[in-house]
Amino acid sequence: MEALHPDVDHMLFDKEEIAAVVRRMGADITRDYQGKDLVLIAVLRGAVVFMGDLMRAIECPLAIDFMAVSSYGEGAKSSGIVRIVKDLDMDIKGRDVLIVEDILDSGLTLRYLMKNLSSRHPASLEVATFLWKDVAGKQAAINPKYVGMHCPDDFVVGYGLDYAERYRNLPYIGVLKPEVYS
Repeated sequence: MEALHPDVDHMLFDKEEIAAVVRRMGADITRDYQGKDLVLIAVLRGAVVFMGDLMRAIECPLAIDFMAVSSYGEGAKSSGIVRIVKDLDMDIKGRDVLIVEDILDSGLTLRYLMKNLSSRHPASLEVATFLWKDVAGKQAAINPKYVGMHCPDDFVVGYGLDYAERYRNLPYIGVLKPEVYS
């Protein structure tokens, strides 16, 4: 078992659990996209680690691209007002697009992104998220086609997820101690 970072309260998912989920998701995506023109789009920066693992678990031809978005809001919450900081380098018209996300909570930013990408006329547009946060009393603004795991409504870090650009390189997903971000 990995040693916990001193800022992490407890581990939610270790690297073996993460690897098993990625393999399962890769097999599902492989099955669903055989013979299609698949493009994976990672939303920078958090999804980079997951995207790297996921694309190696998919056993059909694919292309990758990246977008970076900035959403304005109070602190750690998104307002849903989104600005594209880095747009795609490739044309997705007529292609099967799968947005790869690290975590889904409100889904407001992702809903904007899906509307934007839909206007570019892909053959299909779906979402694969590694974590879907269980936010009490709220339904996410979108429903992803592929979900790795559900997680509690806690501040989670590791495996690409960060707080103030730190902890992305942890090989597990853990809950950050409240005193670190309060």
